[in-house]
Amino acid sequence: MGHTLRARCPLSPPWREIVRAAGRVPRVELEIGPPAACSDFSAVVRYRRQFRSDFKRLRRCAATATLGAALACAQPAGLHFVDATSNSGLQAFDGLQGSVTKEHIIEVMGGGAAFLDYNADGHLDILLVRGSTIEQFELGGDLMCALYRGNGQGGYEDVTLQAGLSARGWGQGVALGDFDSDGRIDFFLTGYGSNALYRNLGDGTFEEVARSAGIAESRWSLGASFSDLDRDGDLDLYVSNYLAYPLDRLPRRDANCNYRGFDVFCGPRGLTGLRDSLYLNDGQGHFEEVAAERSIDEAKLYGLGVLVADYNNDSWPDIFVANDLTANLFYRNNGDGTFEELAVLAGTAFSQDGVEEGSMGVDVADIDHDGWLDLYYTNSSYESNSMLVNNGDGSFTNLTYPSGHGGSTHLFVGWGVAFGDLDNDSREDLFVVNGHLYPEADRFEMGLKYEQRWLVFMNQGNRQFSERGEDFGLSKRYKSRGLALGDYDNDGDLDAVVNNLDGPPTLLRNDGGNHNPWLLVDVRGSAGDRSAIGARVQATSGGRTQVREVRSSGSYLSASDLRQHFGFGADESLERLTVRWPSGRTLSLDDIELNQVLVIEEPESE
Repeated sequence: MGHTLRARCPLSPPWREIVRAAGRVPRVELEIGPPAACSDFSAVVRYRRQFRSDFKRLRRCAATATLGAALACAQPAGLHFVDATSNSGLQAFDGLQGSVTKEHIIEVMGGGAAFLDYNADGHLDILLVRGSTIEQFELGGDLMCALYRGNGQGGYEDVTLQAGLSARGWGQGVALGDFDSDGRIDFFLTGYGSNALYRNLGDGTFEEVARSAGIAESRWSLGASFSDLDRDGDLDLYVSNYLAYPLDRLPRRDANCNYRGFDVFCGPRGLTGLRDSLYLNDGQGHFEEVAAERSIDEAKLYGLGVLVADYNNDSWPDIFVANDLTANLFYRNNGDGTFEELAVLAGTAFSQDGVEEGSMGVDVADIDHDGWLDLYYTNSSYESNSMLVNNGDGSFTNLTYPSGHGGSTHLFVGWGVAFGDLDNDSREDLFVVNGHLYPEADRFEMGLKYEQRWLVFMNQGNRQFSERGEDFGLSKRYKSRGLALGDYDNDGDLDAVVNNLDGPPTLLRNDGGNHNPWLLVDVRGSAGDRSAIGARVQATSGGRTQVREVRSSGSYLSASDLRQHFGFGADESLERLTVRWPSGRTLSLDDIELNQVLVIEEPESE
């Protein structure tokens, strides 16, 4: 498809400079004819159908300028996030969590969020996990989640009841995956008192099957992640459990529970922790709990965020658990059905000062293009979040302060966290949402706030990050918990959804992040787990290789888009794309066209 632009004589700048300028207009190819003395200068603009806005901007600028000036005028504005909640249909959701005064710790833990395409129409839908109040829970609780069907343009319709999502209780987190290998995305909800497992029936509805699957029981579960831990072709499940917190014996506020001199709710210190759960899928719709047998969480620590990924590049999924005010856990998968807990040896158990932290959310990414997944987890205030760089030998180096994450996070209580290339420059950036635990924080007079702004760390290369949240329009304060990233409008840049405590969620549209080339890779399995959880995707361009893994969950109790997003900066082509599935099968493709959603099916055999 072509259109013609005409610029007035005399030509300025010369045509060679115009061609050079044209290369800086993303997704626009110009075919420029040779200059002719005192005649109009023509350029044919070829563009993809989904990017008409680039041509329209270029044409508008060309109306009053020479072509060279038009190209400069047409440069899009920089990265900016726009709050798209008010007209989205999501604003009616209330992230209810107990009382306003927060008398109990269960009232502050918040809920997760997920981007998913449950009906396989190519448009991302949104799932938000909901809590309850103690009074309502004693009567059966609230609906544990709400499901919103997306139209691909930022509009969402509440289809919770229509989809059959009727489980009630006190919802907490979410994990995605095709646990029954039928090619449809199912999801698991953690909760206080009970969990829920929703099997996707493929007709827009779900069946709740947690009890028959053997994973309904929960005294208090928070984080969860599906993964094929034994690589037998079906998805297993790791669940982090938090506290023994019986409603008939709830700890009350008193002088024994205080923070900075103020009486606050009690916990988690002083309360009994719960052992995490490890469920193995028998391939017949049922799970067997084997945590004790496999020596999982023997100390019964306070489990929060869970992240399953291949940290040591041996093709077996390992497990990291962010624990609250206790040592974190790091399990190496031995490949024989057993796990070895190595957090202290790996350098992931404590702060860089050797102190237990209040860790919540977690994510991984290869921040320096060395082929090894680096680790980031959020912590409470006065602790700073933690950036750990993978040394490639089973250990990590804490670079929190050298990388720019120390002082910038010191006064925040971090929850949801997600890596993603927000500006498509080929480097993974980082989005963090915050909010204090205690309503009393506004009275501390120590720099703390109950509601806190979000942080966006832009990857500068060389393991350096710059916090730019306010520059990108994110100055408002929230009490935020769950965070998920996904390209809900399929325009090539990553958007976000945030589940806020005691209020509506926030839907953020990324404007300007798609100025560089991009690719969304939709990886699918051919047998067993069709959602391809654990598949590794590598994209090579410009002499560097980017690494992604398909993951069931992450952040804080949340799940981002299962499609893998890549940005390519100044690179105009993708030299090679390689996918390795948990089955061991691999597929490599060369010279992939950019700026598209690419579906890749697992080959039936090597």
